[in-house]
Parts: sequence; C-alpha cells; structure tokens
Amino acid sequence: MKRIYFFVLLSLFWYEPLFSQSLPKPTARQLAWQQLETTAFLHFTVNTYTDKEWGDGTESPQIFNPTEFDARKIVKTLKETGFKIVIITAKHHDGFCLWPSKLTEHSVKNSPWKNGNGDVVKEIADACRENGVKFGFYLSPWDQHEPSYGSNNYNSFYKNQLKELLTNYGEVAEVWLDGAKGKNAKDMQYDFEGYWQLVRQLQPKAVLFSDVGPDVRWVGNESGNAGQTCWSTITTTNMAPGKADSKYLNTGDPNGKLWIPAETDVSIRPGWFYHASEDNQVKTGKELVNLYYQSVGRNSLLLLNIPPNRQGLFSEPDIKSLYDFRSILNETFKTNLAKGSANAALTDGQLKTNVTVPVNKPIELAFKKQVTFNRALFQENIAGGQRIAEAQLEYWNGKAWQKIETFTTVGYKRLLRLPEITASKVRFTVLQAKQPVQLAEIGFYQASAKE
Repeated sequence: MKRIYFFVLLSLFWYEPLFSQSLPKPTARQLAWQQLETTAFLHFTVNTYTDKEWGDGTESPQIFNPTEFDARKIVKTLKETGFKIVIITAKHHDGFCLWPSKLTEHSVKNSPWKNGNGDVVKEIADACRENGVKFGFYLSPWDQHEPSYGSNNYNSFYKNQLKELLTNYGEVAEVWLDGAKGKNAKDMQYDFEGYWQLVRQLQPKAVLFSDVGPDVRWVGNESGNAGQTCWSTITTTNMAPGKADSKYLNTGDPNGKLWIPAETDVSIRPGWFYHASEDNQVKTGKELVNLYYQSVGRNSLLLLNIPPNRQGLFSEPDIKSLYDFRSILNETFKTNLAKGSANAALTDGQLKTNVTVPVNKPIELAFKKQVTFNRALFQENIAGGQRIAEAQLEYWNGKAWQKIETFTTVGYKRLLRLPEITASKVRFTVLQAKQPVQLAEIGFYQASAKE
C-alpha cells in the first residue's frame, strides 16, 4: 500500500517546558481503541487477480472470483491469534467495491463470484460479530474508475458510499481513509470534514483514521516502527491527510495540542495484496513479535495486513506465522514476576487502578526471591493523559544499584527487551514528566525461548 506524500516541515518544540500546558486526554473511543493493541488489515480486491499493488480502474469485475472465500475461517484465525479488529479494504484506489454498491456497476455484483450475489463486506462483518471481533473498513478516497472523480460531485458520491457502509453492516469500530494518490491522479479536493461528520453521525463509536486524525494518526512509515519516543499528542496546524511530516508523526509532540495516537501499519508480506511469488517471503512469527515490540511496545497500535489469496483464504505460510506470533507472546507474558511483590494496583491489568509517582522519587520493588528476567513492561493511566518523558530502570547487584536502561516515553505501554538479569530487587525512577505520573502497570518477564 505504498503512499505518496508531500511533506511539510513542522517545528517540534522539544525543549519547551513540559509543565507549561494542560494535558490533552483521549476520548472514550480512543481509550478503548488503544487497549485493543492489535488489528488486522485485509487487502483484497481485483489487484489480487492482476498481481498488482495499485490497480488503475480499468479492471473487469469478471476477474474477481474467490471461489473458496470463507470469512468465518479468516476471522476465526484472527480471533485465535489475538486480533481484536478486522479492517477490510471495501474499496481500494481502483474503485472496485467489495459490496454491491448501488452507486456504481464496478463491484462484486458484476463478478462471477456467487453469480453476482456476493458481498465480501457483509460476510466479514457477520463473521466478526459471530466471533466477538470488532469490524472496520477502508474506503479509498482516490477512485480511478468513478467518472465524477475530480469534481465536487465526487464528494457526494463518496459520502453516499460511506453511508452505505456505515448503515448496512452493523456497528463499525474503525473507519480508515487516507490521502494516498498517484502522480497521475486528477486534482481533487476531498471534503474530509464532511466525511468525518458523516461517520460521527452514523457510527459515533468508530475511531477515524485519515493520516493525521481526527482520532488516529499514521505512524509515518510502513515498516512497522513507532518512534522510540512516541507521544500520543500532536498539533495538526498546516497538516491534512496526505500532507504531514512523517518524522513528526512517528514521534509525536510532547507539547501537541491534540490527543491523536499513532497506528503502525505494516504487511506480513513485502506487498499489501497477495502475490504467489511472495509465499516464501512471509514474516515469521518471531519477526511479527518484533513488530509488536516496535509498535504496541512503543505506545502505538499494531495494524498488521494479512492479504487473502485468490481462493479467498489465508495462505498456509501466513497462518503459521500468525499462530507462532501469538504463541510466543502468550509464553512471554504469561507470568508477571512482579506479581505479589509490587503494589497490587500495578499488576492487576487495569489502567484505572494506578499509583501516583512523583519525579525523582524511585519505586522500589523487592522480589520474594531472586528472579531472572529479560523483558520489562510499564503502562500509564492514559485516561489522565501521557506524562512520562524520561525514566530509568535499575537493579540491585548485591552491592549497589546498577542501571539497566534509561528510556523516554511510556504512554499506554512501553516494553523493554533487556539482557538477562538476575536480581532480588529493582527500582523504577521517573526522571522527567509533565505532571506527577499515574503509573498503572509494571511487569517483569522471561521471554519465550522461541523469541
């Protein structure tokens, strides 16, 4: 899903006093969204059959024929491997619709699949509900098939397509729009404000992604890397979908005026759509775990693309990697060595139960016996805003406190991969923060041998 952006350089104001502003806070929908941690993207359209990444709108609906498509199998696999939302590409840049839109003939209703009576979006949405997984969709604003594209009439066309998706498929958890378009695209002024307003009206619980908000922002790359420093706050002045500084989006801004957390989108394969030639290039479970640390473990959310193949199913290499990924995470984080040794509020898995931690006042944790760990976890109660700018972890080596690591932001979650350490006690110190920190969780773990 390669994107072309026109970057605008923005001042980050990193050195403004951290205590000089009131803290932006997440809305209820943003707070609930971030705690879901992992979302699946399903890139699936005529490109699956043309072996392309971007179509051009001239593709015949007759080529779309996923004879073994099984939404239940797809969603069941995702549920069992820990994904909490599934986002389907209802329409990509070629304009082909995976639902029988009344607004265009360029859709599944003119394909041989199910004799034109199929609806990929409905089947995915229904399977999500059956499995207790949330449902979302991507609707590309760039449409190379629609004749009205380039005129203001297209904004009405697009809103009507949005309305079909927002009203016919039950509750929608996330709506994905972006500013992607090729150099060959007609000049088109998208009515993003109008699009957002329609989503708010028809699906008020849905989070909106369109590069720079209004609820969720792009992480600035498609390689699966949130910044080592990653604030959930940015300022969107002079920014718009498709018009932003990727470095700024990657790190966020400690003095940002708006709470717009990062979503880290990356594909399990080199491409975003299925290509048989990439069957031996699927990221391994271990590589997916690495992406988890670099996204969820850096105050972001992991949006992993797994493209269905031409039969309409996940391919075996992808399925194996997904189960390996979840198995490794489950093994690593099954036992919190801090439990029973730390304040109970810090090991109960709840953000709302937390401990206030002033700057430069260490929290010391004495284990009941010596423990060996190589992973550490920290979480803030982000309902009260993001506060930690710098912190330090140390362990007692028997004679003195020895530094393990100094790091920057925590936010929803910070995961540290450490050398193996055996200790009877550790201490955590906030070195710099906006306000007294609301520390919600602390954990120490021994990583799975498969990591």
